Amino acid sequence: MLVNKFLATESAATFRVYVEDTDLMGIVYHSNYLYFFERARTEMFRNAGLSLTMMAKHGTHFAIHEVQLKYHAPARLDDLLTIKTSCENIRASTLVFNQFIHNESGNLLCEAIVRVVCVNNELKPKRLPKEFIGGN
Repeated sequence: MLVNKFLATESAATFRVYVEDTDLMGIVYHSNYLYFFERARTEMFRNAGLSLTMMAKHGTHFAIHEVQLKYHAPARLDDLLTIKTSCENIRASTLVFNQFIHNESGNLLCEAIVRVVCVNNELKPKRLPKEFIGGN
């Protein structure tokens, strides 16, 4: 049952900071942390055996409903970042993720709480697929 796999697993994804991610001082531009978090959530889905592309072909999409970010320290050009992602809560049509970005030294750089809602092709809320929430 995927709900148990999602709730019981912390996923970790590693990404390098490139010039395109930074400002003129070589520090990751504040909004670019959202890209790292998005990539890490996508990897979590992939590691759980879920293809976002396949879900989209069947009219199931995920839209960001709410994001809370807290910055602790800057990520810099060429840093190797590890983004840890866990799913805190699964409801009928929403998922809540806790995410943390650490550098190679293990320092916490940024954390996020991200709430996504499942929507159909018309961007209307829909229930998560039965396979996802553990239905028959």
